[in-house]
Amino acid sequence: MDLPLFPLNTVLCPGIALRLHIFEERYRAMVRHCLDTSSPFGVVLIRQGRETGVGAISFSGVGTVAEIRDAGRHDDGRYDLLVAGTRRFEIRNVLNGKGPYLVADVNILEEVVGDDRTAHGLAMNASRRFVTYLELLQPRGGETAEEIDVQVEVETSDEDDDADGDAVTADDGASTDPTGDQPDAESFGRPDLADAIDSTGEQRTARDAATPRHRRVTIPNDPTVLSYLLAGILQVESPRRQALLEADTTEDRLRAILGLIDRETLLLQRRLRFFRPDPRLVGARRS
Repeated sequence: MDLPLFPLNTVLCPGIALRLHIFEERYRAMVRHCLDTSSPFGVVLIRQGRETGVGAISFSGVGTVAEIRDAGRHDDGRYDLLVAGTRRFEIRNVLNGKGPYLVADVNILEEVVGDDRTAHGLAMNASRRFVTYLELLQPRGGETAEEIDVQVEVETSDEDDDADGDAVTADDGASTDPTGDQPDAESFGRPDLADAIDSTGEQRTARDAATPRHRRVTIPNDPTVLSYLLAGILQVESPRRQALLEADTTEDRLRAILGLIDRETLLLQRRLRFFRPDPRLVGARRS
């Protein structure tokens, strides 16, 4: 299938929502095409080059199909989008002459679990270890930390309903689009990472007593869905997230996630952070 491409300096995983501000004319044209035809585009990670402007770029051969869930258009033609990752694809060939934006012939990748019993065991293990990781992400006394804003596309139901399985409660309006309109609250939730999963595997967000209504967000029992959820929430570098996206099987992805959780947990326990040099100290940024 032919798929418009949007190279970015980020990795979109299936089930994860992403907000985009579209201002370049070529990508405005891409968005207009997608909206007019109710078709998706593909997000791929830039390996070399820049998101904006001119110049050659190289990008990963595996990306994620992004479906537009909500769109707001500014008077000057810019767009604010809320998109959700759905399926992985592999680029077969980049097509020339299709328009001002990139278009590729892609194959949708089938999901291979591996050993089903092993995958379920790894998923349970990853959920338990993820609890410790999330707790350590919270700032200690005297520390400051940037808010982690991750949105996921999940199944929800009213909190008052009798629902089976694990759930996370999310405030109404937790995902508000940039235009001020609220997208489908049944489809999106933003986990509060301060209290996201308890030791039983139940995922919850902090409740706001002033909010009269909450929703219950069902935690996926499918190891593949859970693997992408964790891959999208883990605070790791884009190349590591890309490697998770490209894993051959769910089993492989969950094993890699467990290794990353253990690594990140060790760093957080010792309050070690990756060094990011202040750009003011390494030379001026030119535009």
